[in-house]
Amino acid sequence: IICCCGPQTLELSPPEKYSKLSCHSLLLTFFCNLFVLQWCICGFAIATGGASRLIYGYDSYGNTCGRNNTKIEGVPLSGADMTEKKYVFFLDPCNLDLINRKIKSIALCVSQCPAAELKTYYDVKDFALNNGSNLCSYEITPTRYPTSPDRLTKCPKLPVLPSKAIPVFHRCIPADLGCYVEFAQAFITFVSDNTALRRVVAGVVTSKEIIMGLCLLALVLSLIMMVVIRYISTILVWILTILVIIGSVGGTGVLWWLYADHRNALNSNTTSVFGKEVASDNVKALLVYSIGATIFTVILLLVMFFMRKRVALTISLFHVAGKVFIHLPFLVLQPFWTFLCLMLFWVYWIAVLLFLGTSGTPVSNSTNMVHYEMQGPLQYMVWYHAVGLIWISEFILAFQQMTIAGAVVTYYFTRNKSQLPVTPIISAMIRTVRYHLGTIAKGSFIITLVKIPRLILTYIHTQLKGKENACARCMLKACVCCLWCLEKCLAYLNQNAYTATAINGTNFCSSAADAFVILVENALRVAAINTVGDFVLFLGKILIVSCTAFAGILALNYQREYTVWVLPLIIVCLFAFLVAHCFLSVFENVVDVLFLCFAVDTKYNDGSPGHEYYMDKALMEFVENSKKMGQYKPADGDGKEMKPMVS
Repeated sequence: IICCCGPQTLELSPPEKYSKLSCHSLLLTFFCNLFVLQWCICGFAIATGGASRLIYGYDSYGNTCGRNNTKIEGVPLSGADMTEKKYVFFLDPCNLDLINRKIKSIALCVSQCPAAELKTYYDVKDFALNNGSNLCSYEITPTRYPTSPDRLTKCPKLPVLPSKAIPVFHRCIPADLGCYVEFAQAFITFVSDNTALRRVVAGVVTSKEIIMGLCLLALVLSLIMMVVIRYISTILVWILTILVIIGSVGGTGVLWWLYADHRNALNSNTTSVFGKEVASDNVKALLVYSIGATIFTVILLLVMFFMRKRVALTISLFHVAGKVFIHLPFLVLQPFWTFLCLMLFWVYWIAVLLFLGTSGTPVSNSTNMVHYEMQGPLQYMVWYHAVGLIWISEFILAFQQMTIAGAVVTYYFTRNKSQLPVTPIISAMIRTVRYHLGTIAKGSFIITLVKIPRLILTYIHTQLKGKENACARCMLKACVCCLWCLEKCLAYLNQNAYTATAINGTNFCSSAADAFVILVENALRVAAINTVGDFVLFLGKILIVSCTAFAGILALNYQREYTVWVLPLIIVCLFAFLVAHCFLSVFENVVDVLFLCFAVDTKYNDGSPGHEYYMDKALMEFVENSKKMGQYKPADGDGKEMKPMVS
């Protein structure tokens, strides 16, 4: 717990920066305990047998297969030694209960799954006598299989299909999955009857190589954009502006040209019947794309015209951010590590959820069949685990922000860049793990408290869609919108709080208060950065998506007869935007951290002897130009402890 509480009881050079912090904060300890409890749920599931029951399976009488079991009171067939019987066999494996997500059948522990089809109960008896695998309920001996009056309910449904055990999970599943076709029949029927959907799906299958190639292109373009940001950040704003204007206008023109070309081809009746249907779909899709691109281009040009003069500080920060990536090139890899951590956590979360599904107290019904369920306060553990999915995901994202903040703060407040640590990013990660886990745990928990009600209201709105009146629908949408805005504001404040923590090493509340004061004092600059800077990065994302979509249009244009463009282009554009967002969000974080460092630097320093600036020359030029124009006046520090981390 102490390691999660931050640097309160430890010292980091220089020691005076952490001397005022204490680990006796009850609130912080409470958050730490809540966070650690999330990881204890897995231990609970394993300790109560949930993990073994999930992996090895259990029969309908509460016996875990492959284990020597203890007796369950009131269940005569429980407590059996199943050490030699390691597989679960279902009497009717095709009887699925979709609502409860399980096979609705009696389950037994067997030593071997039937590898060949058993057509009669005599075959079932011979199979049991040969290898000891009783395929009927335990109270029926194998010799009674053909004559027992209970064979229709407590013996497998004939014929017994050949089955094989699933790796790891030890369940006997039919080798021929044809018995499950009926559950997919509704979807198959819908697809076969819906010719438009069939053509769209066929288009995706036909274009799978093109889709994979375009996704790879989006990744390459994102990496190129990061290289461009590193080396030509000074003129990046203007380059992106020109490229986006050319791309938007040119792309819109190409879309209208393709629409006219495809419409002429359709009107000329030179295609086959199936090709004519595809061409008709493409003409409609191109018309929608062309109109949407035209509207988007007009709005984009108007916004860029009115924001053209508010770029001076943004350009300076972009220039310094480019230098940061030159000195800290491994910042580009942060999205990869974060995505990997998120994937590993999501796999862990799903595994624990499955463990919890087989944990708890055995409960028997009137037929002495046993299932496991958690009772009392423990039944809410699943809900707490669901909260943990959001909380720890936000924690991982916050860890990335704290790591970036620590590395950039170290860079900013190191006057001689040759004296930077050998691995500033790894140093920032170690410092975060050693001192600031409690800070990011609390910050991510605050985001979770806002996100959960928003998700609940969104779910309620989805379930009541078409049933509620107009007033209730409007109120729900207003609440969801307000919570979304609050979440974004808190996320921005959290990010700046992490930067203040990296500067001073203070706790979360103190850092958030200091960051809030700095942001309020520089409200106009914050507005300029968050409009111009974020807009420029958004243009970079749009440029990547536009280039990928344009390449997709040219590639798909060679498959007019067989490919419907709608779904392949949507898939490619979504993937391109997500990839671009992951990479450029790192650059956005760097710019935000640099701005807060710049604001702190100008607040407590004025360039005079003894109060020299830490900032880069590009930012100094901006300050000097602002002074000449009368737009900048250095603020007097108020004596608070907002000092550089590295001297």
